[in-house]
Amino acid sequence: MLKTEILYGIHPVFEALKASRRDVVEVYISPEKDSKRFGRIIITAEKLKIPVKKTSSAKLSALAETDMHQGVAARVGPYPYVAFSDIMERRYSGDPPLLLLLDHILDPQNLGAIIRTALCVGADGIIIPKDRSAKPTPAVSKSSAGALEHVLLGRVTNMVTTIKALKKKGMWIVGLDRSGGKPLFSVDLADPVGIVIGGEERGIRPLVKKHCDVLVSIPQTGRFNSLNASTAAAVAMYEVFRQRKFSAKAVG
Repeated sequence: MLKTEILYGIHPVFEALKASRRDVVEVYISPEKDSKRFGRIIITAEKLKIPVKKTSSAKLSALAETDMHQGVAARVGPYPYVAFSDIMERRYSGDPPLLLLLDHILDPQNLGAIIRTALCVGADGIIIPKDRSAKPTPAVSKSSAGALEHVLLGRVTNMVTTIKALKKKGMWIVGLDRSGGKPLFSVDLADPVGIVIGGEERGIRPLVKKHCDVLVSIPQTGRFNSLNASTAAAVAMYEVFRQRKFSAKAVG
């Protein structure tokens, strides 16, 4: 029997249908919500021959275990993790690969925000540890605005072993650390790079930090010297994007 979960929210449900990466058993729409945005969900579901059922807003809240469903939900199969070996063996076209290594990100909101930015900048994969990490739940899909349904997300048992394997493939590992020795904007990120983002409370673990090729920090002014994990990740990803697309070297 197929194990299922309830995906909720307009963007997550539509993107799950659009991506076609996991089984969608049925879609639920609340007739109490007057939204034209349901149209593309209904049309896409019908094209895929997926049943669309009218369900009260209260029933949707019970199904999704939240009131943040926006009047739409879907019963879907498990999230399709990508094997680390598949991420490693991908043939990349265009820019050098950019991978994110999330070292114990526990907050689903942070994970969702990081995933959303990763999709926007064209990151090639995201790697999380199997233990002590937020999982790709419906809440994460919601906070990512459905981006979770498109990214390649892999789980590994040991982050240090993973870093060593990436280094053998010629990838440069950059750790984002508040006390990092170099400013982020002074480091060349044009080559194949893996960016390590530490957990919300303690940052990158010492052993993982030890295996990074370089530690970088985000310059800040003022007395409040702290960015949350998803904001710091976004700054780092867009610096990679800027260097590769808009630097003098890139446009010259």
